[in-house]
Amino acid sequence: MNNANEDSAILYAILEAAVDAIIVSDQNGRILRANPAAARMFQYDVAEIVGQSLNMLMPQPLADVHDGFMSDHVETGENRIIGVGRDVEGMRKDSSTFPLHLSVGHSEVGGENIFIGILHDLTRRKATEDALARSQRLDAIGQMTGGISHDFNNLLTVIIGNLELLSMRGADDRQLPLINDALESAELGADLTSRLMVFARKSHLKPEIADLREICSGTLALIKRTVGATIDIKTDFAKDLNSVTIDPVQLQTALVNLALNARDAMGEHGELLVSIHNVSIDDTYMAQEADIEAGEYVRLSVSDDGAGMTLEAQRRAFEPFFTTKSDDGGTGLGLAMVYGFVRQSGGHVTLYSELDIGTSIGLYFPALDRTGGAKATDANDASKPKLKRGKGQTILIVEDNPKVRKLSIERIRDLGYTVLAAESGDQAYQMLLEGAEVDLVFSDLVMPGTLNGYGLAGKVSAEFPRLKVLLTSGYASDLVTAGLAPDVKYDVLHKPYRQSELAQRLEELFTEISDV
Repeated sequence: MNNANEDSAILYAILEAAVDAIIVSDQNGRILRANPAAARMFQYDVAEIVGQSLNMLMPQPLADVHDGFMSDHVETGENRIIGVGRDVEGMRKDSSTFPLHLSVGHSEVGGENIFIGILHDLTRRKATEDALARSQRLDAIGQMTGGISHDFNNLLTVIIGNLELLSMRGADDRQLPLINDALESAELGADLTSRLMVFARKSHLKPEIADLREICSGTLALIKRTVGATIDIKTDFAKDLNSVTIDPVQLQTALVNLALNARDAMGEHGELLVSIHNVSIDDTYMAQEADIEAGEYVRLSVSDDGAGMTLEAQRRAFEPFFTTKSDDGGTGLGLAMVYGFVRQSGGHVTLYSELDIGTSIGLYFPALDRTGGAKATDANDASKPKLKRGKGQTILIVEDNPKVRKLSIERIRDLGYTVLAAESGDQAYQMLLEGAEVDLVFSDLVMPGTLNGYGLAGKVSAEFPRLKVLLTSGYASDLVTAGLAPDVKYDVLHKPYRQSELAQRLEELFTEISDV
């Protein structure tokens, strides 16, 4: 083998083996070479993009200026984009966009200008950064709130003390009512600051080893009398449940706050579900989806079938004084207190909500082993069951939340499947009508438009009977089923789910297909 052939073989091997995407183009932006990693990143086959314009891989605003960048460099030699790494957006075959890091190099081959782009998908990193930013924002608000509450408590101590002294030093009948009114207001202020201290995680907890079922059972008896007879309260408590270390009084307060919020969202009639289960978070995807560290937890979920929350309300729900009920006397401290208590207890809080469907809030408390210590997940990957992998079958992902859709695409592609994606049931149905070659539909349950997950599943069953359907939801299953389900029952994979659960469910469905 001569040197030229050896160099060519080595270059081919590098392109094939590279983990990051590599794309080679000419000065006109025509793609000359692309490695398999690039094809996977953008959801194309290599043959589909070689010979095409680079612009097909970019959102329109970037595509509009890209050609100008390249021609300016060729004409002037200015390194505006060459040799400088930068974060940009890419566009997949299904028109979904995603963040990526791009580094561009320039060379000449046979007197022709060529450009080499190395691209790295930043989807996971961006999701982690967003989760960290949310946590840091709440931490910053908590620190500020804690400092203000501490100083305000000192002022209230002086005010209450002096008012009490005035009332004891011969105040007359005209003065006493004024002093008492001032004392009551000062004590309300003290109560307010104590609740702010809970959010700031500076309250004095009295933790003890406890069974969540026992605490919740006693608290629900009180809640039933508070929320009224028109609210139907259901429970789903696992029989074999790990213990946790918590302050029982604070947990009772948190549960009451969540129940009262749910009552206000439901109005005169509704259904409230309180469920408690052991949860194991031991893979990267589930931790990323739920914004929770890996480990063993006991999850307490409170779900309602009320009005639901807007995206803005969900984003700010745990901030102190943020409320959507200001006209009804809401203080905006209920969820802030719940968040602060759970975080101070070493746990995590998740919120899932859909407008006109309802809200589900999950409290994750670190589980204890039989000796009272924290249960650890097995860090030895070799001991974990091997994931069931696909054989290149095509799965149509239907999800309206862009972040969840990107994560689902990544998860399913990592399992060895080919992926198409749609933003709604209506779009997915149209893709099928237009001849999209699909083996299975994986759809969220609650979506905007004419077709929700159940509606899409019904269409698929009637018109594309060879296709299997797997539904998923982050909402309490029986509440959603009561509001949306048709006569035919479909299996639902509940969010957040582990990668092994997803792999197993897909493998089972494709086994059913092959057996038909």
